[in-house]
Amino acid sequence: MIAVARAKKMASWNSFELEVVYEALGWFAFVSWSISFYPQVILNFRRRSVVGLNFDFVVLNLTKHSTYLIYNASLYFSSAIQKQYFDKYGYGEMIPVAANDVAFSIHAVLLTAITLFQIAIYERGSQKVSKVSIGIVSVAWLIAAVCFFIALSNHSWLWLISIFNTIQVTMTVIKYIPQAVMNFLRKSTDGFSIGNILLDLSGGVANYGQMVVQSIDQNSWVNFYGNIGKVLLSLVSVFFDIIFIIQHYILYAGNKSSKSDTTTEHEDQIREHLVRPSDQSPPENA
Repeated sequence: MIAVARAKKMASWNSFELEVVYEALGWFAFVSWSISFYPQVILNFRRRSVVGLNFDFVVLNLTKHSTYLIYNASLYFSSAIQKQYFDKYGYGEMIPVAANDVAFSIHAVLLTAITLFQIAIYERGSQKVSKVSIGIVSVAWLIAAVCFFIALSNHSWLWLISIFNTIQVTMTVIKYIPQAVMNFLRKSTDGFSIGNILLDLSGGVANYGQMVVQSIDQNSWVNFYGNIGKVLLSLVSVFFDIIFIIQHYILYAGNKSSKSDTTTEHEDQIREHLVRPSDQSPPENA
């Protein structure tokens, strides 16, 4: 505890102005990312349908945000993990997780769970969660469980949460692909909220800017590779957000798929490409 207290004392801001900018960017990212969940939830509620929203995207997203919450909350609140971080990167460095990161993660898990509930109760056509997605999620949590018992023997908690951070980065990369492919096959983004993407893009840019400000103030780029998950989260999110924006406003602008089209010809094609042959069974509850 003494070492952690000493570390916190040594790792302080050099510029009050940059600290204010850092906090402003952080909470702007929190607000943007948090609000970004609501357009899709509201769209589903108004349509009483989740046709057009890829279920694999939501399932993978829940695992992504859950593992990210574990990483953020552990590093932010645990003095033992903070000590291991300082031992590895130096006592002059600042913890790369801010309060807004923890707040966002909690909110993200809650809203993603609500979206998953909407999938369970609203019209969905013939779409279902693929076995591929279920398999990926199962493997991810199995790896996390095995690593927990490995870390338990020698108290390698920083290493353990880095595994959770790696999982969330992997889920971030994978989760966007089913929705992007689904939009491509349908030649439409109807049913998928672009408001979610615009807000997500704003949050990703602000999140990256927050880390740049901290690095400039500390004259060190340790927080980038000390929290590589946060860096990759921003970069990957921005990359796919740009793809979705191009799909919505350029490639498929004005293309609207009716519910009947989506639940017949289009969805048959979507399932053929997104779900393995072993998954091609009659529709069932997700």
